[in-house]
Amino acid sequence: MTLLFIGDIVGSPGRKAVRSLLPKLRARCGIDMVIANGENSAGGSGITPETASEIFAAGVDIITSGDHLWDQKEVTELLLKESRFVRPINYPAGTLGQGSTVWQRQGYASVGVINAQGRSFMAALENPFVLVPAEVERLRKITPVILVDMHAEATSEKIAMARMLDGMVSAVVGTHTHVQTADEQIFPKGTAFLCDAGFTGPHESVLGREIEPVIRRFRTCAPQRFAVAKDRVLLQGVIVRVNPETGHAVGIQRVSEALPAGGDSHD
Repeated sequence: MTLLFIGDIVGSPGRKAVRSLLPKLRARCGIDMVIANGENSAGGSGITPETASEIFAAGVDIITSGDHLWDQKEVTELLLKESRFVRPINYPAGTLGQGSTVWQRQGYASVGVINAQGRSFMAALENPFVLVPAEVERLRKITPVILVDMHAEATSEKIAMARMLDGMVSAVVGTHTHVQTADEQIFPKGTAFLCDAGFTGPHESVLGREIEPVIRRFRTCAPQRFAVAKDRVLLQGVIVRVNPETGHAVGIQRVSEALPAGGDSHD
């Protein structure tokens, strides 16, 4: 079974990249199921039902989130009604939404998806190192094929999560830093790992935002409006090939596909 995880989708350039590039990528690589982090899909910060609908229509099966979950008030509709949308599992009990889901389609193995958020240099949520293993144990009663989106700042936190889950999940993919790492590997017990999937959006930028306002912020410490950039748009992520019987990864490959220049793709 072949899974594609798409790194953080940033604004309309990122959505356009998914819409334009995913069908060809799916056909060329024989992709069976697609997961994407969409927490920056609405104007570069947060997600709305409208941007989620566009991402789903482009061929994404499950959308994960992260620390920008609450940036758009309309997200409550997704949290209440959309079974294909997951937020970090380590929010306190009673928080709207779900921290995991199971994708099912006739003719394919079921896939469990867990979204977790780190705590180093980020908001202090519940401990993912306690909650995620318990959820993995629950999901393994349904399917051995499980992917974890570990949305975290610290590389050590992402690596530690993956090492802890080695052999228990198919893949742990890091998100949040928007810089694709080159450490793709399969751990000894069969879990694929990539520290960061990168981001899908404009790379002639500072992490997807226009360059000059970010530099001015660093130079002056004064507030700036960080608009989404528009040039050199890439779809980044990772393809993981999984044995559906065991849930163990048998291959991992980074993805970085360029959107041809031209057309209006900015918010």
